[in-house]
Amino acid sequence: MAEKNFFEPKKSLNVKGRLIDLSKPKVMGILNITPDSFYSNSRTKSISEALSQTQKFLQEGATFIDIGGYSSRPGAIDISAAEELRRLVPVVEAISIMFPEAIISIDTFRAKVAEETIYAGAHLVNDISAGDMDEQMFATIAQLQVPYMMMHMQGTPQTMQQNPVYQNVTLEVIDYLVKKIAVLRSLKIHDVIIDPGFGFGKTIAHNYQLLNEMEAFKIFQLPVLVGFSRKGMIHKVLGNTAADALNGTTVLNTIALQKGAGILRVHDVKEAVECVKLVEMLTCV
Repeated sequence: MAEKNFFEPKKSLNVKGRLIDLSKPKVMGILNITPDSFYSNSRTKSISEALSQTQKFLQEGATFIDIGGYSSRPGAIDISAAEELRRLVPVVEAISIMFPEAIISIDTFRAKVAEETIYAGAHLVNDISAGDMDEQMFATIAQLQVPYMMMHMQGTPQTMQQNPVYQNVTLEVIDYLVKKIAVLRSLKIHDVIIDPGFGFGKTIAHNYQLLNEMEAFKIFQLPVLVGFSRKGMIHKVLGNTAADALNGTTVLNTIALQKGAGILRVHDVKEAVECVKLVEMLTCV
């Protein structure tokens, strides 16, 4: 039998033996275990708060819980791997015990953090740097054999918004991801989700060009994750704040779903799930 083509449509993820159906879009709830994330209402200050928020996300229809212990907002303060693990591991362990049905994603660019949190009970790794900030990340994912979400970012969280420049942002992001996927395939990593990286090393114009041309990412035939939730590309255009950007988030999520997005990463799960349901109705008529 001929080997399956890596670019055949990817409609499921193998999560520790559980097959997650991605034939319809899913929602990922953001759980920040940080004191400085850009949207203050997303910060959780204790394990009990994290458990309460996780319960709320699951009840509202989230498929994934994305837990981050390192703020990646523009100009964020760099913290050590030890501090990141100190924040993450107790929360992962508590959620795994209290909500064994939860599918936990770890938002980290560090291989050591990925490894230790997977051992603590997490299921996926969400890497904002696609391996660029830790050369051990790809080998670690290959060894762990867990699904891997990789995002395009120009620079680092500390430098990414210092005059990002592209000749053609969509083509350059695609070219970047093509090269990364080739390396992942060589390491036998096949459960891959791609993220164009809205807001990461891109101007507002770059972000909207990427969104306008998002159909181009269908060339990969891999799930595409988008993360617009309450970002500056919304509230800077509307002249409000992150706290007031839920309506704008829903508008962009709707557009992204119509252009092929497979996962919405959001602070507000209920509204995103409703968005998925309504857009899905367009395929039923």
